[in-house]
Amino acid sequence: MEITALKIDSQPLEDHQVQLNVEFDSGMLDNYKHRAARDLARRIKIPGFRPGKAPYNIVVRHVGEPALLEEALDRLVNDQYEKVIEESGIHPYGAGQLERIVSSEPLVLEFIVPLEPEVQLGDYLSIKKAYEPKEITDEDVNRVLDDLRDRQAILEPAERPAEIGDVVTVHLAGKRLNPEEGESTDLIEENSYQLLVRSNDDAAKDEWPYPGFSHELVAMYIGDTKSLTYTFPDDHDFESLRGVGAEYDVNVEEIKSRTLPELDDEFAKTVGETYENLDSLKDDIRTSLERQNQESYDEDYDDSILSELVDQSTIKYPPQMLESEQNNVVESFTRRLEQQGSDLDLYLKTRDMTVDDLKEEAKPVAEQRLKRSLALLELTKAEDIQVSEEELQNQTTNLLRSLNQSLSPEDSRRLGDQRIMNNLVGNVMLDLLNQRALQLLREIAQGKYPPEEQTETEPVAEDAVKQTTDTTDASSESQDESEIPAEAEEQVIQPSMDDEEVIETTETEE
Repeated sequence: MEITALKIDSQPLEDHQVQLNVEFDSGMLDNYKHRAARDLARRIKIPGFRPGKAPYNIVVRHVGEPALLEEALDRLVNDQYEKVIEESGIHPYGAGQLERIVSSEPLVLEFIVPLEPEVQLGDYLSIKKAYEPKEITDEDVNRVLDDLRDRQAILEPAERPAEIGDVVTVHLAGKRLNPEEGESTDLIEENSYQLLVRSNDDAAKDEWPYPGFSHELVAMYIGDTKSLTYTFPDDHDFESLRGVGAEYDVNVEEIKSRTLPELDDEFAKTVGETYENLDSLKDDIRTSLERQNQESYDEDYDDSILSELVDQSTIKYPPQMLESEQNNVVESFTRRLEQQGSDLDLYLKTRDMTVDDLKEEAKPVAEQRLKRSLALLELTKAEDIQVSEEELQNQTTNLLRSLNQSLSPEDSRRLGDQRIMNNLVGNVMLDLLNQRALQLLREIAQGKYPPEEQTETEPVAEDAVKQTTDTTDASSESQDESEIPAEAEEQVIQPSMDDEEVIETTETEE
């Protein structure tokens, strides 16, 4: 049936959706109501009539006008919606929703349709950031060695005053001086605490309860008491403690000397059987620190340049797209809980929250992930970044080989479904494009782009590009049994911001 809309009024909404008021030909609703009645007469049993033979007025009386109207509207929307979208000239992100019947005569329906995301990149070629990872020093290696020695330290009761390097157990209470109205005086719950006595030179900024506190215990005997006062600096990490004056009551309960093992080849062997001597242990520590440092620096570097790319861009997307990303964050978090032997229900109970609360908590992470992913995708278009057919095929083959080793037999069989395979290929494609775009952004930031010579990349086949587009479009629709298995989804495209931030946020609150 051809579209019989007389008028389509389009009204943009602030949340990157559009309101369509569609006026149809007179009598169209009656036409669909009669078609719906004929179908209902065949599907339901109406006393006194053979299937499909009940007249219209009898069907209306039997099922009711509201049920018939709902059936008719479903048919009308199914038949006419795509034609309305085509006629309106808009580019939807996903399926729209029938909001209401504006009028019955003439028939006017109101739809709310989410729009495709729009990204306007800023002057991304101006992004500049020096790439300067720090070098690992002997001091860094020695710090690790000191920590390893601390773990093997021998503690023995000492019948003498506390000295630097001792482990002292104190009964401690801390209270706030001059609290504001309604503010609790308690800073530290009165209890026993074990502290390592440090010298003033070794006092760390993060020493608890404040820098230099443990040195105050030097020369104190078991049973000695002391009252200490301290004012937290105005630039303290915790805003609630800035400028706060505090008083601490200390009572020494136990003193233990601490004997560290000698730093020699024998010590190295106690750390691990693979270490033949101290030098091999130091080499392994340095290699590990260099790897960790490189990974950490790269993560911070990428985070910085991606943030700048997003900050200078104008990015618009519908709320359904953000909600989908929130669901992805929560689903990934749920799978990680299961891998740790826990589950989401238990986690929610311990935090006295609902799934909706968790989704709301995940919103900032999801929003950042979405914006970065969209900005990178737009960068691939702006710079004509492509992936070769061979590279796409190799990457997909490697992924399938890995999945078949980790998935259950049932999920492995599901990978043979064509829709699942298309989605998988599309996700691999997007992942490769994002990696290329991020690498290009690094080169821009480091002043290495454009290069002196550029080599052409074999463009990916048209059907692979179509698979990528189909995957993006399908993200707003339910795929039912054709969804990618959860394990497969985790091993393909992952937005730049890891949803582990949700865990970190919740742990901090605890």
